[in-house]
Amino acid sequence: MSRAEFEELFPDERACVEYLAEKRWPHGFVCPDPKCQGRKAWEIREENGLWECARCGRQTSVKAGTVLHRSKLPLRTWFLAVHIVTSHSNGISALQLQGQLGLGSYKTAWLMLRKLRRAMVDPDREPLAGVVEVDETTIPLRTQDDPVAGGQGRSHFGKVAIVGAVEIEDRRYPGRIRLQRIPAYDADTLGGFVEEQIRPKSVVVTDGLPAYRAIAGEYEHVPKVVGKMAAHVVLPWVHRVFSNMKRWAIGVFHGLRGQHLQAHLDEFVFRWNRRRWRRASFDTLLGLSMRLPHAGLRDFVPGPG
Repeated sequence: MSRAEFEELFPDERACVEYLAEKRWPHGFVCPDPKCQGRKAWEIREENGLWECARCGRQTSVKAGTVLHRSKLPLRTWFLAVHIVTSHSNGISALQLQGQLGLGSYKTAWLMLRKLRRAMVDPDREPLAGVVEVDETTIPLRTQDDPVAGGQGRSHFGKVAIVGAVEIEDRRYPGRIRLQRIPAYDADTLGGFVEEQIRPKSVVVTDGLPAYRAIAGEYEHVPKVVGKMAAHVVLPWVHRVFSNMKRWAIGVFHGLRGQHLQAHLDEFVFRWNRRRWRRASFDTLLGLSMRLPHAGLRDFVPGPG
């Protein structure tokens, strides 16, 4: 939706509270206490969506137990952040988000963005199916001192390995994708990725790497030995995904750091898989945020010890 549409739908905090309550309790209020499960409640604080169960007296807000739990920011600030993140086709950095939201703290903007990236992975998403290309690549990491440290030429210093998979729609077009950081190119790692992300009986097209031989029992495995031919000729769609992902990482974030690499890969997957339905991304991300429990700064940046 456009910014004008957003302003019309969510002009104030109350509009956000009502929208969130509808998302959380689409069939009416349900007490969060598993021993109660009461279906009737009174709203006792309209400005921040606080309800009291008529059966047990427990008070709960629309934000409790969600990604937004314990946040001191207004709901409308969160809604605006979701709108900004989903309406920018190429993504946005924490510094840019801080400026657009008018936040005084970079750490607040970074944590908001990190929580939203966590919500970009649907825990109930369907595995890839049909004809699926699978391959591996490496990406250079960014450090404090060097935006794209290491990774010169064929050296793997400063690089990390990534495995990717892409559905081929009608055997001609790229569909949904998956990307995952991996520690090594061994059979357990690559086989585990295929088993987790691709439905059995699918056609899995790979290069000639021996590590993929173990998947032959559950899948129709089609190995294509690259040889002297360029890999993007043999496996064109997964390499297009890799190419777009690397350009996105440099263009938006000027390189990625290892500690948060998987979160950035998840964001790229979210954006790619919804590139044809960007208007629905706002509802999708907000809905997923309601299903995930609270996480604080230490969950994303563990302290010493």
